[in-house]
Amino acid sequence: MKFRKKPVVIEAFQWFPKMGEVGGITRSSGMNVKTYEIQTLEGRHLVSSGDWIITGIKGEKYPCKPDIFEQTYEPE
Repeated sequence: MKFRKKPVVIEAFQWFPKMGEVGGITRSSGMNVKTYEIQTLEGRHLVSSGDWIITGIKGEKYPCKPDIFEQTYEPE
């Protein structure tokens, strides 16, 4: 899906655990808990169910919480 952040157009998709390892997301486990992470320019970040995965203007990926995404972006 494409969304617009005024004035930049971005690529993004909403991630859910049933999707597994897609778009740079990897699974890690620790203490009998499975978590998902994504490598960003700032290091590894946890990804939660429903987070939007945004592709930046240089191809970098990073997660965004749904409430922040809805306040910042609109469908193109």
